[in-house]
Amino acid sequence: MYEVELKVPASTEAVRERLIALDAIRRDTRHQRDIYYDAPHRTFAETDEALRIRHETVLDVQREGSDDEDRRGGSDARDGETDETSAAITYKGPLVEAASKTREEYETAVSEPAAAAGILEGLGFEPAATVEKRRERWSIDDVTVTLDTVTDLGEFVEVELAVVDAAGIEQARERAIATLDRLGLDAADQLRTSYLELLEND
Repeated sequence: MYEVELKVPASTEAVRERLIALDAIRRDTRHQRDIYYDAPHRTFAETDEALRIRHETVLDVQREGSDDEDRRGGSDARDGETDETSAAITYKGPLVEAASKTREEYETAVSEPAAAAGILEGLGFEPAATVEKRRERWSIDDVTVTLDTVTDLGEFVEVELAVVDAAGIEQARERAIATLDRLGLDAADQLRTSYLELLEND
């Protein structure tokens, strides 16, 4: 599985207004705390890889059957307030092209994040850094748009598509660029560095 992603710094309020105007669907809002690990056998900063455990709390969600105004973000009401929490472990490979932030990615849910952390640390993986953000997820024509407010970094917009093999990367990238354009954003402003790298270089 490949995650094709374009990320640009942008005002989330302005992009939210544009999403509403485009009749995009707001999915949910989440708080994410990502703990990144260093490997004992190689340096991920040099190999451009990443390994993390993500702790996630769903703050609100738009349920199926919500009225159109709520689902399109046109109301202050939150259809389904929740404090549902989950965790997942994710490996991200090196960037595979220069035109986007596309990586091969493997992710699976973990029911006991403390145990998962203990396994990693027992094998010599050490916690390296933590990234926290508030993420608001939208969908427009099957493209995921996220409005991110990252602690100590600021506001960003990510456009993402997932493809099963490398043959679909180019088409997915072009769709991501077109989506940014519809949102009034320029793909030339994209950042190919992760939030972790941005924090470490800040």
